[in-house]
Amino acid sequence: MVARVDPDMPDPDAPDPAALAAALVEERVGGRFWSPQEDPWTRAAPGDEEAALVHGLRHGGECGPAVAERIMAGAHCRDPFSGAPMGWIAAVRLLGKWRRLIESNRRFSAIFGIAGWKRETVDAMLWDGTGPVRYRVCAAGLRGGDVTLSWVARAPAGLGKALEAIGAQQGEIEDGFIRSSGLGADCVPPFSVIFDELGSYVDPSRESGLERILAGGGIAEEFLERAAALRADLVAKGVSKYGAASGGAVLPPKTRRRVLVTGQVEDDRAVVLGGAGLDNLALLERARGLEPGAEIIYKPHPDVEAGHRKGRISDDFILKYADRIERGAPISALLGEVDGVHVISSLAGFEALLRGVEVVTHGVPFYAGWGLTRDLGAVPERRKRLVSLDEMAAAALILYPRYLDPVTRLPCPVEVLVERMAAGQAGADGALVRLRRMQGVVLRVLGIR
Repeated sequence: MVARVDPDMPDPDAPDPAALAAALVEERVGGRFWSPQEDPWTRAAPGDEEAALVHGLRHGGECGPAVAERIMAGAHCRDPFSGAPMGWIAAVRLLGKWRRLIESNRRFSAIFGIAGWKRETVDAMLWDGTGPVRYRVCAAGLRGGDVTLSWVARAPAGLGKALEAIGAQQGEIEDGFIRSSGLGADCVPPFSVIFDELGSYVDPSRESGLERILAGGGIAEEFLERAAALRADLVAKGVSKYGAASGGAVLPPKTRRRVLVTGQVEDDRAVVLGGAGLDNLALLERARGLEPGAEIIYKPHPDVEAGHRKGRISDDFILKYADRIERGAPISALLGEVDGVHVISSLAGFEALLRGVEVVTHGVPFYAGWGLTRDLGAVPERRKRLVSLDEMAAAALILYPRYLDPVTRLPCPVEVLVERMAAGQAGADGALVRLRRMQGVVLRVLGIR
């Protein structure tokens, strides 16, 4: 990130040494700040060169700018994601974000239910500077007040009750909303993960961290501006949860109102907890009843189509209510050619909102109840605040998840992952991925899924 170069090379930031010194102190960046055992900012007195430099910065006066000048001498910064020149202040702010991420991970006493193939990316988002991530298989040794995180669908049986008996706090882990170029069901590791200490955004029966952000309001203007730019970028690049689309129109010219109905994995927690008791066939039937004159397009869920998950409907049943089944076209491309979307609790409804498409929710997804959708499910009374589309995007895509750059394997802003996905750099094609895809084909052929 810092390169020794010709000292006459221009710096795009060129900060005043006093400003750089102040930024270093504010972010507590310098030395091996990521290690609690070696962090020079926590030492009472300087014991080596790193600690001496930090001591000089902390005591301010003329000493702080002198230390900052010494740090900048003969060097400049490069953006770790693009390699482009980067200002010193911007570099310090990025390092400060990494410090806060690392320190926040020290709150977690145990992590449950993360499959081995996911850990190659999840580890980097959970590392706390002290050693390996604290993966566990049981509640033994934990105490009341310990904060735990679980991928509930893969956690050991009875874990929730055991943690409740101890008095441990139970948070949850879910994939982020912009995940990877490829399916989780095919064992493509996630480059976006949500670690929610309150619960899961798919469970409308209790508050989640995302709901708390939206209900609280007060999202800073800088995040709203980023959200507006991000929405435009997602549409322009055709990026959705599982990759980027390319090409033009995927449907014949429209002759009447056109509605997309999206299938879901029927035993997924988003449907079990927030699906209002509906399945994919019931959704189709209800959509036709509400849209008698519309052209209805049904898109099965990709995990179901891949043969890994429950939710398949025979084509004969689908075509009783839909005019067309669309299996091949990516969701981001379809959303550009429809007037409305009907969902149970699918993320497709959120992606439709980002593209300005009308959304009808039949279950209770996280984006229902905030004034952006037509809601037919029983939305919790907690969701009383009307939010803007940029607030929703800022909360769900910028403030709530964590992201990992597929190229450098460093924690990154969402914009970096979007760029990598658009460039086809956020997928995987190892032996396990190929095996899972083959397995899905076999299960479909045998009619098991």
